[in-house]
Amino acid sequence: MNVDFEERPAQHGYRIGIASLDASSSLNALSLPMIEALDAKLKAWADNPAIACVLLRGNGPKAFCAGGDVVQLVQQCRAHPGEVPPLARRFFADEYRLDHRIHSYPKPLICWAHGHVLGGGMGLMQGAGLRIVTPSSRLGMPEINIGLYPDVGGSWFLARLPGKLGLFLGLTASSINARDALDLDLADRFLLDSQQDALLDGLVQLNWQEQPQLQLHSLLKALESQAQSELPEAQWLPRRARIDELLDQADLPQTWRALAALHTDSDLLLARAAKTLAGGCPLTGHLVWQQIKRARSLSLAQVFQMEYAISLNCCRYPEFPEGVRARLIDKEHKAHWHWPDVASVPDEVIQAHFAPTWEGEHPLADL
Repeated sequence: MNVDFEERPAQHGYRIGIASLDASSSLNALSLPMIEALDAKLKAWADNPAIACVLLRGNGPKAFCAGGDVVQLVQQCRAHPGEVPPLARRFFADEYRLDHRIHSYPKPLICWAHGHVLGGGMGLMQGAGLRIVTPSSRLGMPEINIGLYPDVGGSWFLARLPGKLGLFLGLTASSINARDALDLDLADRFLLDSQQDALLDGLVQLNWQEQPQLQLHSLLKALESQAQSELPEAQWLPRRARIDELLDQADLPQTWRALAALHTDSDLLLARAAKTLAGGCPLTGHLVWQQIKRARSLSLAQVFQMEYAISLNCCRYPEFPEGVRARLIDKEHKAHWHWPDVASVPDEVIQAHFAPTWEGEHPLADL
């Protein structure tokens, strides 16, 4: 199942739960068995009074988690053209339940988000009570490259970023470094990649019987003070004013064109973002626009319920299978989108992505 679990003895009979994603060859991409195992163990640890704290991490030096294992999902989409394959109903329901559990976890849950933290990895990280980034951290929502959209709660956290930055990041798949993550409230602490063992040593030495939150705060603050000199320079907050002005548009097609025009800009970060957008999926652009707009008035549970509908409908349309084929299967990086022009995507297709594909009560109604 590619997830390892450990319980490390701590003071006064308490234990620290450690969950390690262990699929380093795929950058710890989440498969359905990994999701189910992680959800079951987190539930058991939440109910176990001896577990004082949980650390969620990824094995290998390159990634905490680079997303979901979408290749198998797309193979099922190809076998059921125009339909929602059974695997998709189960995969997205279980993944969103796991993400929601992390958001509402009753104990300190620390996510060590080193290296690549993409898509499904962001879904795991953003719900954690303590989100740690390191010099190697590269966060992002790259779904525009594969014809999906920023799910796993992306509607929630992108909609709550300052100004137009959430829309910008969702449309351009731009990389977020550790300083950006702290600036945008997508992370809580910055530690060195080499400090994980020191963190674990500190956790097992804490007195979890007496003011544990105060002690945990002091531990993290002390470790962070040793790491500050390695904090990278901010990329996105200094560019917020320009991005806000650029994306102050009436609709998605105008926004798309304004961003795409930056492909020769003297600001190399913005030029790179424009080039990514230009090769991205126009339908995804419309979904990003809609999901952020709608999420501002939704609860967290309602966000996951909305995303469940969008994700299942993405499996019914050609863009998601085509994007995964081009990017992850054939790796030619030249997707042939069904709607290549952002202005040509029919509004009824966009709205259909938010419609239920099930009978009766919402499958995630109990969140």
